[in-house]
Amino acid sequence: MSPQPDQKHPREKSDREEINRILQEGRSDYNLAEVARLQIRYQHFPGAREIQADLAKILNNWGLTEDELYEITRKLHSQQAVYKPRTNEKEQQDWS
Repeated sequence: MSPQPDQKHPREKSDREEINRILQEGRSDYNLAEVARLQIRYQHFPGAREIQADLAKILNNWGLTEDELYEITRKLHSQQAVYKPRTNEKEQQDWS
């Protein structure tokens, strides 16, 4: 039985742009939340290997484990609204 080929995630293009932005900007509350969200999205996805590698690289650069990232972002979300609606955009959370 041959292994399944990698799949292309439907949000991969926009997520790639977001990861590139995070790589340029560095660590912030918003970027921590975004990395956690993307980590959850791609952690068991059979494909998007470059995105998964870049997420691991970001965590490594920030000196965080995945568990530490989730602990930090849980605290952030409990203390403040990390995601704020942008001008001229309706409020929408994308966890798919």
